[in-house]
Amino acid sequence: MADAIAALEERIGYRFKERALIERALTHASHGDGRGKVKSYERLEFLGDRVLGLMTADALFKVFDKADEGALAPRLNALVRKETCAEVAREVDLGEALRIGKSEAKGGGREKTSILGDACEALIAAIYLDGGMKAVRVFYDRFWGPRIEALKAKPANPKSALQEWAAKAGHGVPKYRLTERSGPDHRPVFTVEVTVSPLDPAIGEGGSKQAAERAAASALLEREGQQA
Repeated sequence: MADAIAALEERIGYRFKERALIERALTHASHGDGRGKVKSYERLEFLGDRVLGLMTADALFKVFDKADEGALAPRLNALVRKETCAEVAREVDLGEALRIGKSEAKGGGREKTSILGDACEALIAAIYLDGGMKAVRVFYDRFWGPRIEALKAKPANPKSALQEWAAKAGHGVPKYRLTERSGPDHRPVFTVEVTVSPLDPAIGEGGSKQAAERAAASALLEREGQQA
């Protein structure tokens, strides 16, 4: 385990002072195969998700200084989702360092997107607790910085991009439907569903109906592997 942690520290560019933090961040609930209660990374995952969200929101707010909430929200969602965290986990070969049960490992647990995404969030929390915001900022900039740069090339109007893509792909015309309005009158939250036949619908939220429609369009484009 010590060798695996040292190798991981080399790959992520950070060396932990408190070993218990990184050990817990790498411990899946299946470790030990049920022979005893395990202190897994779940609590750290909870914190890491919030740290990642804050850092991403801060970065997007600064980089896209003229974008409204409806344009920022889908970008944030794309950067903090489990799939993106799992991509980063694969870049640093996090799966090899995980403490995971034998049965889960045999089932491909070290490569599962859900496990890798959660473990990456736990790693972020561990770095934050061990080295503070400055340390986690270095890690974030190294692995999320290129992804934010890539977002700069994405279309400013996801609704137009979705309509153009759907037409080229031979799909139906995008149809938007308001499914919910919640929150107080001074700060409403609109939920919109967009459907492009024959694809499954996608959902978006925003502070206005238009912002929610853009978020839904971005979500569908992102899901289909297009720029959102």
